Amino acid sequence: MMYVKNFIPVLFFACFTLIACKNSKKNKPENPETYTGIASVSQGPATVLTQNIFECDRGRKAPIGTSTATDGSQWTVPAEVNFTDDSFPFASDLFNPCTKVEYRSADEALAALDGTDIIEVDADGELITAYVFADNYFEMYINGVPVGKDNVPFTQFNSNILRFKVNRPFTIAMKLVDWEENSGLGSEANRGQAFHPGDGGMVAVFKDAKGDIIATTNSDWKAQTFYTAPLRDLSCASEQGSLRLSDACSTEDSNDGTSYYALHWKTPLNWQSADFDDGEWPNATEFTNNTIGVDNKPAYTNFTDVFDNSAADARFIWSTNVILDNEVLVRYTVD
Repeated sequence: MMYVKNFIPVLFFACFTLIACKNSKKNKPENPETYTGIASVSQGPATVLTQNIFECDRGRKAPIGTSTATDGSQWTVPAEVNFTDDSFPFASDLFNPCTKVEYRSADEALAALDGTDIIEVDADGELITAYVFADNYFEMYINGVPVGKDNVPFTQFNSNILRFKVNRPFTIAMKLVDWEENSGLGSEANRGQAFHPGDGGMVAVFKDAKGDIIATTNSDWKAQTFYTAPLRDLSCASEQGSLRLSDACSTEDSNDGTSYYALHWKTPLNWQSADFDDGEWPNATEFTNNTIGVDNKPAYTNFTDVFDNSAADARFIWSTNVILDNEVLVRYTVD
């Protein structure tokens, strides 16, 4: 009896310890050594350099940080952007709760412009007007010339109008960023969880001086990924040719994501220019309005006659993973 009485507590303690150990590993990443791609790998939070690059009532903080990868390389997260660079022009507001400029129609927004907003890529070029809704942030180049950047890096949700003069053919190149509250971890507080991997998405329409649509976002565009996070398990990520895939990775929320991983790829030189060869880049992936979740956002719904034109419906685009891929470069040439 003495043996039995002593054995039971020991057995109970062993079981309790096993359960505790199991639970302590629940949110920790697995198989960290199984990634064999060309990206640099970082783990855990970035070092925050700027707590918030933009103030907006009811907006989320938009930090900039630096992640140090296991190979010693350093990466600006969520991306190197020109938001605070005065030489890179801001796009005009289409709908912006942060500035209280909230037009009810594209015609109303267009009528408010005085011409000082027009960027000359070619002095003798035709006037092109672009309408953009980006979740969360974009920078646009035309033939390598900066023509406009988003007014709001994170939230509240806004949309923009840009005008530029250029001769055809011309190449559109855009940097797209899904911002993060948890710097270096591709996530934000949401739905009662501290680490929610939010989604991205961008839609754009381009019109000529007559108001005719000459280009819309769709799967004919090129799109390449340069920052993916958060990853619990590195073995879920793979590369097939130029495809950088994370569709097998978990997108579940968590309250303990501080040990998760991120993948970083180097941005090529001159990716903005017309003569950059994007032939090996994957085509963009299209996403529905419902997937992106814009039906309750007036920054989009006020302008469905533009974005969802019955004759030329623009599609939301991103890389293959609209949730985990946080920095994406896209390109398209208008003939």
